[in-house]
Formats: sequence, C-alpha cells, structure tokens
Amino acid sequence: MPSSSSRSRVPVRRSPRSAPWGANAVTAPRERPPAVPFAVAFGLLLTIEILYLGWLLWEPDPRVDRFLVVPLLLAAAAALGSVLVLQGRRRGWVVLAVAAILPLLALLGLVFLLGAFGAGAQMWAAVLLLVGPLATLVLALRRPVRQWCGPGRARRSPGGRRGVGSSR
Repeated sequence: MPSSSSRSRVPVRRSPRSAPWGANAVTAPRERPPAVPFAVAFGLLLTIEILYLGWLLWEPDPRVDRFLVVPLLLAAAAALGSVLVLQGRRRGWVVLAVAAILPLLALLGLVFLLGAFGAGAQMWAAVLLLVGPLATLVLALRRPVRQWCGPGRARRSPGGRRGVGSSR
C-alpha cells in the first residue's frame, strides 16, 4: 500500500482579517525600464508608417476626405500614446496598444489580399510594414511598460493634500 502524505490533506489556515489596502499593490519603478524607450521608438515608427499609408491614400486625389481622416487620427493616437508612455502617464500603454491594433489588422488584411492575388513583391513589402504595429503592440503590453504607466506613478496635485476643513 502506497503511503500518502498527510501534509497535502491539511487545509491552509488563512487569517479572517483582510489584507490592508495596497499590501499587494506593485509599486512603479523609480527609474525608466529599458523596454520603455523601445516602446516609444516603435510607437513613433508606427506613427510614420501610418502617415506613409495616409500619404499613399492622399497622393492620387489630393483632397481631405473621410478615408484620409482615419490614418490621421490613428497617427495622432500613436504619437499621443508614445508621449504618454515616455512620460509614464497613467494608462499610456493602453492608448499605444489600441493605436497599434487597427493598423496591424489592416496590414494583415492587405498581406492576405496581396498574397491571394499573387503579388509577391508587394506582399513582402506589406509584411515588412507589419514590423511597426506588431512590435509596438508587443512592447506596449509588456509588464515593465505597464508598471511604468501604472497607478503607482500617479502624481499628486501641486496643491498637495486637502486640509481638514476642505469643502468636500
């Protein structure tokens, strides 16, 4: 008869009191993690790629219409996300990740479309353009970048804390 360990059958004793607030909270790093400048650089590369694709839409018919507004808004969101991540602002990584998703999906669709039509050289050029959105998305979702832009980096207002007699 195999022996069984009684240790595995004993339930773990837990304290009836809840943990204090912020006991499990991860504090934001004091110095910028090495992944943050790379996320910012690829975010700026994404901005340039989106502006290039917007220029390709604008070149045949040089007027501003709704097809040109979408790349301009995406480029502005990517640039804003890059600046927010660089400054360590709260949820800056979310802005950068969301700004990378739509160009990534659009370029993947373009790659599959060009591959279906048999345009090999153009397909590989579109695959090369996938580097910007994919690297931006991967870097923006990494833990050091999320912690750098997390709630621990929230800055206190210049006025400091409110006094006892505040009007709240």
